Amino acid sequence: MAIKEETRQLPLLPLRGILVYPSMVIHLDVGRERSIQALDQAMIDDNLIMLSTQKEVDIEEPKEEEIYSLGTIAKVRQMLKLPNGTIRVLVEGLHRARIVEYEDSDSHYSVRVEELSHEEEDVELDLEALMRTVLDHFEEYLRLSKKVSPETYSAVSDIDEPGRLADVIAAHLPLKIPEKQKLLETLDIEKRLELLLDTLNDEREVLELEKKISQRVKKQMEKTQKEYYLREQMKAIQRELGDKEGRTGEAEELRKQLAELEAPDAVKEKVEKEIVRLEKTPTSSAEGGVIRSYVEWLLSLPWSEETKDDLDLKKAEQILDEDHYGLEKAKERVLEYLAVQSMVKQQKGPILCLVGPPGVGKTSLARSIARSLNREFVRISLGGVRDEAEIRGHRRTYVGAMPGRIIQGMKTAGKANPVFLLDEIDKMAMDFRGDPASALLEVLDPEQNKTFSDHYIETPFDLSKVMFITTANVVHNIPRPLLDRMEVLSISGYTELEKEKIAKEYLLPKQLAEHGLTKEKFQLQAEAILKVIRRYTREAGVRNLERTIGKLCRKGVKLLVSGEKKRVVVTAKNLSQFLGPEKYRYGRAEESDQTGMATGLAWTEVGGDTLSIEVSLLPGKGKLTLTGKLGDVMKESAQAAFSYIRSRSDRLKLEKDFHEKQDIHIHVPEGAIPKDGPSAGITMATALLSALTDIPVSKDVAMTGEITLRGRVLPIGGLKEKSLSAHRAGIRRVIIPKENEKDLVDIPESVRNDLTFFPVSHMDEVLEIALVEDPYEQSKS
Repeated sequence: MAIKEETRQLPLLPLRGILVYPSMVIHLDVGRERSIQALDQAMIDDNLIMLSTQKEVDIEEPKEEEIYSLGTIAKVRQMLKLPNGTIRVLVEGLHRARIVEYEDSDSHYSVRVEELSHEEEDVELDLEALMRTVLDHFEEYLRLSKKVSPETYSAVSDIDEPGRLADVIAAHLPLKIPEKQKLLETLDIEKRLELLLDTLNDEREVLELEKKISQRVKKQMEKTQKEYYLREQMKAIQRELGDKEGRTGEAEELRKQLAELEAPDAVKEKVEKEIVRLEKTPTSSAEGGVIRSYVEWLLSLPWSEETKDDLDLKKAEQILDEDHYGLEKAKERVLEYLAVQSMVKQQKGPILCLVGPPGVGKTSLARSIARSLNREFVRISLGGVRDEAEIRGHRRTYVGAMPGRIIQGMKTAGKANPVFLLDEIDKMAMDFRGDPASALLEVLDPEQNKTFSDHYIETPFDLSKVMFITTANVVHNIPRPLLDRMEVLSISGYTELEKEKIAKEYLLPKQLAEHGLTKEKFQLQAEAILKVIRRYTREAGVRNLERTIGKLCRKGVKLLVSGEKKRVVVTAKNLSQFLGPEKYRYGRAEESDQTGMATGLAWTEVGGDTLSIEVSLLPGKGKLTLTGKLGDVMKESAQAAFSYIRSRSDRLKLEKDFHEKQDIHIHVPEGAIPKDGPSAGITMATALLSALTDIPVSKDVAMTGEITLRGRVLPIGGLKEKSLSAHRAGIRRVIIPKENEKDLVDIPESVRNDLTFFPVSHMDEVLEIALVEDPYEQSKS
């Protein structure tokens, strides 16, 4: 390729979406005003014009840098004005040229160009071989392509000049403008042919792939048409036989549902496979009903449909406070979840375990959590469940097989992210049918429940978006591996102040509405509510309190309906007329200081309670008798307390053989109720020492803690529940182990203000506080 040194000035016609090669004759439609002016100028001069392509098609007035600098000088052969104002022009490309500079012109683009033309040279053997290869590939391309006529090859094969051959073939290829421009800018003829050869190879591969795809689609269409024809034939046969729609109608109905289903591709494939099986199953076969039932289950599950969380923290807090008083830790955890959700947008559903005595609002709190999150709520009770299939479902091979309760609950919810309550998780059992607690491990493990497998469904189901909440009365009945997968939130009993608030703001309005009463017709005074709490109910929760208020409402309704009264007012004075004699004594555990008796604090499944331990000394031979239906742990605590006192007999000035001359009887009242637990050691030791030294125990002291043989006081659990029971009983001083001092923060402030806590680490400190006199000082005197 040689470059002519002289330059010439020509009008420029910018092309949009098209490129003209030398030796190429083409019609162009020109509509832009500046382009028309350029054509007019070319006709005035010598019919020559510079054609160069725009880099971007949608630019109306391109700038210098937006037009390729290398283009083609062309001769205008013919011009025709069309009715719409556009000019159709016939141009013939002559040779390559490069724009050197743009000239100033207001009416049209005017450029100075240098012509790029090749000198005639003999074609060498290498170039000849390259030309033939290009022609062979072009012939193969024409065979595969339907867009170029086969006659084109005859015209192209007669070209002897390699440069012109490359340009003509390039003009017939459906290339993008940057690729065409690259061929135009390749001035070396050999390199241009090699580039064209690579382009032809690529285009041929694309055409072969298109052909394969076309054949595949055609076969698929033929198969679909064949299936449609056969189905129509089957319908006609079934109608003739009197079997209206039969399996085909069922299959069509299920396919419509499948088309609307939003589910993973694996699920859709499985459903389609089962529908095909259903079509092939005879109408009389019982297998058809099993398949249809299975398909309907798959179609009814919420594979991906979710509810959008309401991430308004203030609104959620307001809803939680509306439904429940107190329960601050549980509410705070829900608000934390909402706050994190608003930051990360996608978070695994937490697995919370609400542990507490009956009646404290665990189940209703879960319902409130669902309302505050704007999610669906599902509840299943696990009390008494002993079959693993209740959780995982039955295999489809069994007659009457169904999915497990988890999948059934998800179908009921209709969404993939409900609040799912597993109630009474501590009351599951196990037998020869399996261990349901172990089956729950996959459900309640955030790392595994993304692919939960139900025996009936068989396809993995995603439970990771579900917010699981479990409830239990006690933690120690929950298997350790299961407990490890949950975040435990302890909900203890309510204080007297909290119960009073709950009764006024929640329970009374609810019971008035249920019994058709108004505040004008029925009034329950605050003093009466307090008396109900103190004298007629003794519980950690508020369930019996609500029943008692309901009983008062029923009594009031009867008086109003019978016409005996027009307005019922329940006061502290007339409360016994409605509820009868008081059930519980409120106030001090004992009216006076007692010898041989100490008040302990016990944890029960319904909260905390006070426990009186009595010791009686009888003439005998040192026999130790324990009564009150005590468990092994409490019996051992009594033995440890007795051994500790024997080891201290010298300092206490007790007779050395006191244990051989006296029988000791330790009794815990309410003998019909089983009692056990490691927290009565110091209580037994105090009562026993009081009886032996004849020193009374202070009436306003209660205690909890285990004792060792050397008199050390060991820590205990359930301090909050025990403190609440002491507060209910009117106790004012509570002895606790030193190591439990850190747990005092969990006790409500109103209770801490009324009670005085004495953290102790040794039995000597207990005796100093609990007994009215120091036994060691008395022994010295």
